[in-house]
Amino acid sequence: MNEIVLDIETQNPFQFGNKDVRDLKVSLVGLYHYGQDQFLSFPEAKLGELWPLLEHADQIIGYNIKGFDFPVLNNYYSGNTAHFPALDLMEIIYQKLGFRVSLQDVARPTLNVGKTGDGLKAIKLFREGKMDELRDYCLQDVRLTRDLYEYGKKHGKILYENKLGKGEIAVDFNPSTDQKHSLNFTLPI
Repeated sequence: MNEIVLDIETQNPFQFGNKDVRDLKVSLVGLYHYGQDQFLSFPEAKLGELWPLLEHADQIIGYNIKGFDFPVLNNYYSGNTAHFPALDLMEIIYQKLGFRVSLQDVARPTLNVGKTGDGLKAIKLFREGKMDELRDYCLQDVRLTRDLYEYGKKHGKILYENKLGKGEIAVDFNPSTDQKHSLNFTLPI
């Protein structure tokens, strides 16, 4: 199966009171390509090289990919990113818990490793022109997402811990084709 794990970073944050992803610009896209067994990154100027990989993927895996990454990428893509076959780990977790948890909230207890910062750190790195550090930060999130996906597939569960509590979530990261292509579910930003 030709699977890709994807995460994006943006050049700018949401403006106060405005949470419209059409206002966001990509600074970097990071991915893990299972078929090539390698991590790749694409700055905004190289997004044209990204599209063929996404268009030929059997499945694109991400964390809040349908609610954030794809809508931001849609600002650049000539087609509609919502038509890519996607597996959104956050969507599955949200459906089980009834509330959102961050990637950090599931990675730290499940994998015993966490994020190295947040989206604001990524914006700061971009604005300072520290593209190597930005790439490392983004690819760390890709690695966490990939490892969380692999853990969930192997064990059928993941752990979470946040201010609302902690627990175990049964997950099926091998949903049917109908679920992967479902476009009816969008998480609030």
